Amino acid sequence: MPTDMHPPVAAYVFDAYGTLLDVHSATARHTARLGGEAAAFSQTWRTKQLEYSWVSSLMQRYRDFWSLTEDALDFAMARHGIADRALRADLLSAYERLDAYPEVHATLVALRAGGMRTAILSNGSPAMLDSAVRAAGLADLLDATISVDPLRVFKPDPRVYALVGRQLGVADDAVSFQSSNAWDIAGADAFGFRTVWVNRTQQPPEYPAAARARVVADLRALVDGAGIR
Repeated sequence: MPTDMHPPVAAYVFDAYGTLLDVHSATARHTARLGGEAAAFSQTWRTKQLEYSWVSSLMQRYRDFWSLTEDALDFAMARHGIADRALRADLLSAYERLDAYPEVHATLVALRAGGMRTAILSNGSPAMLDSAVRAAGLADLLDATISVDPLRVFKPDPRVYALVGRQLGVADDAVSFQSSNAWDIAGADAFGFRTVWVNRTQQPPEYPAAARARVVADLRALVDGAGIR
């Protein structure tokens, strides 16, 4: 019997990029070509990718996440003084096949063995999510991969989180939402999800919602032996 007045969790829903998939693995494959700029370059690329999604939503001028990923890469290359077009193509190809974090596969297997439904809710376009999920070997471990694309707006717009209930048929407060992004946790908390902040890099809390979220170092914390937490 739940002790927090919530119904039992019916579905575990995950952000994709940065939560299940390591966004920095694309640049990690080309560290030698990027040299000493590799880590800073990757952070610039990621920061601009997210910034462009928020600005796109605020301006109500939607362009899909792949287009924004390309634009962010172009900015990062210009910012770091890299003009290698072949490297650009290779980085984009690598982004379509990002590595899953080491614990992801086993966590999803355990959740599903415990009778839980699992899904992705992501800013990614359907095509890029399909490619990434298949490349990471996660396709058979998810009940749904939900993209913002039909809405033409990005997280943390509340309409995005509403897609989960419509697609999975579960109550909002029966959803456990996992993200490595504090701003995404804030959006999901405001919408009414139960939230788990996957704080892999030990960042300080940024939003009041972070104080309400369960904070974990990685996704292994979702499963406790053979049980589900």
